Amino acid sequence: MGSARSEGGPERDQDPAGALGWDDGLYEGRDAAVETGRAKVPGQRGAGDAGGVAGEGETEPEDPDEQPDRDSGTPVGVPEQPGPPDGESGPGRRRPEAGGERDAPDGAPDEAPGDAPGEAEEAARPRKPKRRKRRILAWTAAGLALTLVAAGTAGWIYYQHLNDNLDRKPLHIGRSRAPEPTPNAAGQTPLNILLIGSDARDSEENQRLGGARETFGGPALADVQMLLHLSADRSNMSVISMPRDTLLKIPECTDPESGKVYPATVGTRMTNQTLMRGGPGCTVATWEELTGIRIDHFMMVDFAGVVSMADAIGGVPVCVDANLHSRTSDGKGSGLKLKKGTTEIKGEDALAWLRTRYGFGDGSDIARAKAQHMYMNSLVRKLRENTGLSSPNKLRNLAEEATEALTVDEELASVAELYALAEELKKVAPNRTTMATMPWIWSPSDRNRVEPKPDDAEQLFRLVREDIALDGRDGDSPSPSPSKDETSEDPAADPAEIAVLVRNGTGSQVAAPVSGRASDLVKLLTETGFTRATADQNQVENREETAILYPSAELEGDAQSVAEALGMPLGTVRKSAEVSGVTLEIGADWTEGDTFPKPEKSDNEPPDSAEALNGSDDTACMEVDPAFTW
Repeated sequence: MGSARSEGGPERDQDPAGALGWDDGLYEGRDAAVETGRAKVPGQRGAGDAGGVAGEGETEPEDPDEQPDRDSGTPVGVPEQPGPPDGESGPGRRRPEAGGERDAPDGAPDEAPGDAPGEAEEAARPRKPKRRKRRILAWTAAGLALTLVAAGTAGWIYYQHLNDNLDRKPLHIGRSRAPEPTPNAAGQTPLNILLIGSDARDSEENQRLGGARETFGGPALADVQMLLHLSADRSNMSVISMPRDTLLKIPECTDPESGKVYPATVGTRMTNQTLMRGGPGCTVATWEELTGIRIDHFMMVDFAGVVSMADAIGGVPVCVDANLHSRTSDGKGSGLKLKKGTTEIKGEDALAWLRTRYGFGDGSDIARAKAQHMYMNSLVRKLRENTGLSSPNKLRNLAEEATEALTVDEELASVAELYALAEELKKVAPNRTTMATMPWIWSPSDRNRVEPKPDDAEQLFRLVREDIALDGRDGDSPSPSPSKDETSEDPAADPAEIAVLVRNGTGSQVAAPVSGRASDLVKLLTETGFTRATADQNQVENREETAILYPSAELEGDAQSVAEALGMPLGTVRKSAEVSGVTLEIGADWTEGDTFPKPEKSDNEPPDSAEALNGSDDTACMEVDPAFTW
């Protein structure tokens, strides 16, 4: 599989449940038992152990063949209790009475000479041998050890339970695969995961949530399809949606359960029909044939799964630019009703948002894809911030709901693999995440359907195949404009406190610098709040491109703030040892006007028709169709 795989898979002696944090606090009293008994079984990390990941007092699963040592009465792995120093009481000894005498050693007469009246009678009573006392202590330790082993075993059983929750299907059931990607210079390869939303009405809950009673028990359709591309160096992530109404030629697929062969379609079919031709492996095969992108895994969820996971995660903020009610006169629509502005949605409202078509934009599936992108961006930001998921109980609940909701390919079908994948995805900051839609045109054969847009769609797929970031920060392409979420090591100061030196480098080999250009931009900066902006009166070198330079990390945020005020892309902000403060150097590419010129489109940028949305953009709002306001 891809790089998300952990070495060797889960082993009993690794305590995967503990390592993943799901057994923390499951077993009340366990830590108290460890603290009180001071016993330690193999794999247990005590409070003084260093380097453990399972946490204080946690235990790891035992070898089932390990049994107590029947000769000594001491369980394997539990240390013998040390005897006390001479003259002290301890296990196997009686504390001296007031007279100061000790117990007679084994084999000594029960009655010692010179006992006072009454002492002989006391001494004549049968005494419990010290060996029995030691056995009692040993069996107490053994009981404690078994308790700890049971706790560790329960953690393992819970881990296996989560694994068993996952539904497994083959990854690819077509006849041919797309070629594997070429590793980068460091030997790394990208990771491509197809996300599928099923409209199955195969349960009462899915029927209630999805409606359309006449389709109950019918074949499921892949109404949501998104390709998630994680770059080889894990620096950026791209997500490409394919509209549900896309018409494609579907390749031959073989149902892995029945063996039925679905021949390749002669003409085009709606892409959501791939799921009914043998399962998600056919959807993967269709994507690979269209895009030439090798897909490593898929993850599929149905209506009920979306609701349960959304509830477990908690509210996700979404925005509409007007009051929305998705309901038509004939009863169609998702029923979603929201007030203008930002609202946190979860559960059935989250599902309704993802399904809403009537009420967003032009009412097409394209508008629905935009809404799905906004939801996913908000969801990613929330999960990275761990908002509402700080307690172990909430995390365990999310793990339970997620594993029950997901159908995954066979190589991804374990909690360890999903956890490793999540760790890989966490490496990407929201501002390096880009959501895009496959460029499309209305189909000439059916005006209610779309087809991949020639050239533009292939341009987008090529960027993914070649592992080029869609945010424009790879190669020679410019970077996107910064947003307030794109923070540096040091946050920006108030604009009125930021000193900006403006230099006029607009000249070239064939033209002199534009007179007064530095003063023009000083005026523009002053109007936007940078009142400490000044023009450099010295002669400066000519520059081809405008840039904002800063000397050290603590001024990076200030430089980004200047770029944002001028509408300049983040890629124009650079660290330089040649300046002593934030410096705007105007190049020959900006000789006039107050608006920074939009650069020409590079071959390594996604086409405008992909409608790319940066993952850090929390200001996006869905446009509401006026016919669906209230």
